[in-house]
Amino acid sequence: MSTLVLMAGSSVLAMNVFLPMLPAIARELNTTPAMAQYVLTVFLATSALAQLIIGPASDRFGRRPVVLACSAIFLVATLVCMFATSIEMLIVGRIFQATSAANLALSRAIIRDLFDREKAASMIGYVTMAMAVIPMLGPVAGGFIGEMFGWRGPFAMLFIIGVLMIILIWFDVGETHTPVRNPVGEQIRDYGSLLKEPLIWGYLGCATLASGAYFAFLGGAPFVGEIVLGLSPAALGAFFGFVALGYMFGNFLSGRYSQSVGIEPMMLYGGLVAAAGVALSLGLMSLFEPHAIYLFGPMLLVGMGNGMTLPNANAGAVSVRPELAGSASGLAGFMQIGGGAALAILSGMLISAENQGMPLYIIMFASSIGGAVIAAIMYQRAKRTPVEVT
Repeated sequence: MSTLVLMAGSSVLAMNVFLPMLPAIARELNTTPAMAQYVLTVFLATSALAQLIIGPASDRFGRRPVVLACSAIFLVATLVCMFATSIEMLIVGRIFQATSAANLALSRAIIRDLFDREKAASMIGYVTMAMAVIPMLGPVAGGFIGEMFGWRGPFAMLFIIGVLMIILIWFDVGETHTPVRNPVGEQIRDYGSLLKEPLIWGYLGCATLASGAYFAFLGGAPFVGEIVLGLSPAALGAFFGFVALGYMFGNFLSGRYSQSVGIEPMMLYGGLVAAAGVALSLGLMSLFEPHAIYLFGPMLLVGMGNGMTLPNANAGAVSVRPELAGSASGLAGFMQIGGGAALAILSGMLISAENQGMPLYIIMFASSIGGAVIAAIMYQRAKRTPVEVT
């Protein structure tokens, strides 16, 4: 399981290690903050699309060869980012870096290969709890390395980690899925039948809205931190740790209670906790002089809520059709990251010094409440028609 933790963690690290350096990237590559934000949002969008291919490919060819191929592409793309001389070149590198999504998507599929539905939710919770340490430290390390070596420093860090990861995967990740070499047409029909399962859309909708609040925060918080609060890159990186700490605790609760409480109730409770965190931050920032602790402190609750919701929603999604766990995991990644990218772009477009980052809170609150509503519907359905554990 330790390798799955590192796989999932390295995937998230590629997304957020450079976040404190976004304003510096904008300055040094002579572009606007909105254009610099595409370094994040293009990565998210491409990660989403890549998982639509990665998931079915792993069902057809196996988990191991797919994750190794994606890791090799990631290394080459990271070199492009390190030596980028324009924002366009950096964005191209980030597009291909998005193959790191395979590590996250396939770690979930591997867990579902090994465990049943309820146990998978607990195991995903424990894995992501430990994994959260990596992205928690990532922005902190990225901020300090960026201050010492410039914005290219975090990408050099990613390259070194990528080399170590591909060595670890080669020696420690065996094949957990028997590839089904059906004709391509039949595999497409199987994927289509997965899309016709009403149950999967409930799990995916809940997960997408829950993670959307987090991604909106990732897209908007760096500029709120610098423009409204005047934080340095190192300070920004350190404050991002609040979200990861909350996420770790939420993952612990998922690992500890998902089997006894149930997937759907945990999804509902997580959505309500996240919404409460956003409301608290909005109230503090509105009623008092803006302060970093008012922006980042209540994000402990947002992270905690996501840590309760996402492992359970993802376990539910990959359990609707266990024989298509890879495809379902890829679809879940597409929905969550694609929706997150859209909300990150929206929050970045709307935030300004004049509105004090208020659109960020509105987007996050609406997303969290929406996820909780879907979870409540799923909970009521589960009470009427219990899901068979397979």
